[in-house]
Amino acid sequence: MKKGYRELLDEANAEIEVVSPEEAAGLLDDEDTIFVDLRDPREVERDGRVPGAKHVTRGMLEFWIDPESPYHKPFFASGKSFVFFCAGGWRSALATKTAQDMGLSPVKHILGGYTAWKAAGLPVEPGGKKK
Repeated sequence: MKKGYRELLDEANAEIEVVSPEEAAGLLDDEDTIFVDLRDPREVERDGRVPGAKHVTRGMLEFWIDPESPYHKPFFASGKSFVFFCAGGWRSALATKTAQDMGLSPVKHILGGYTAWKAAGLPVEPGGKKK
């Protein structure tokens, strides 16, 4: 194997902005910041969500960011800042690096992800199925 996941994570974290859950929470009410939840829908349903976060499955991220993609989501072209997170901070580190490489800016990710967010006692909403 040329590169394992640890090396990919180390490379990503060296090139992206990483914020603590508490720093991210300070941006929660900022109308110019969009939180992006990269967890699997089953994780969101089971564990809850960050209030107001957009849910983007990791597998569709590049397609939703690219304005030339038939799957493009306009909120990615809003000119706002983005805070990515997943359950533990691994997927979001790689996703943040990918988004940054694609030209999305500014973008950062939460160290420790949603698990660290909840452990810090920060706001969460119940999961449940989307209506």
